[in-house]
Amino acid sequence: MKKAWYKQFWPWFLIALPTSAVVASLVTFSIFSQNKVSLVAEDYYKRGKAINIDLSRITLANEKRIQAWIDFDTQSGAIRLNRGDLDTHPTLRAIFTHRTLADKDFTLMLNPDASGIYRFQTDAALSGPWFIEIEPFDATWLLQNKIYFPTADTAIHKVD
Repeated sequence: MKKAWYKQFWPWFLIALPTSAVVASLVTFSIFSQNKVSLVAEDYYKRGKAINIDLSRITLANEKRIQAWIDFDTQSGAIRLNRGDLDTHPTLRAIFTHRTLADKDFTLMLNPDASGIYRFQTDAALSGPWFIEIEPFDATWLLQNKIYFPTADTAIHKVD
C-alpha cells in the first residue's frame, strides 16, 4: 500500500530547502535594516568639495601660528591653545568624531577660563581612536588630529 504524499519524507525535504533559504534571507534583511553601517557618508560629494575649504582653513591656522594641546583623563579634559597671532582667546567648537561609531560623535562649545585653558566634561569615558577638530565659533581656521584616548598632552596642531 502506498503512503499519501504528505506522509513521505522526500516531498517535505524538497519543500524545506527553498523555504529555509527564504526564511534565512528575510532574517538577514531584517538584521541589516536594523543595523545600518555609518562608515560611508551619504553626502560624500559635498564632503569631498568641502575638503578644499578645510585645507585653506588649516593653512590659515598654520599662517597664524595657532597651536593646541589636549589633556584628557577619564571624563574631564582641557585644551590649551597657543593663539599665535590672534588677539584674544576665541570661543571654540570642538568636534569629537569616533572612527567607526557615528552615534558616539559629539560637539562641544568651549570658553576659556581666566588662565586661557578650555576645560570640558564628557558624558562617557573616551577610549580608543578619535578624530578631533577645533575651530573658532566663526569657523575661520581649523586644527585637527587623530587622538587615542585616554591621552596626556597630545598636540592637536603643531606648527613646524
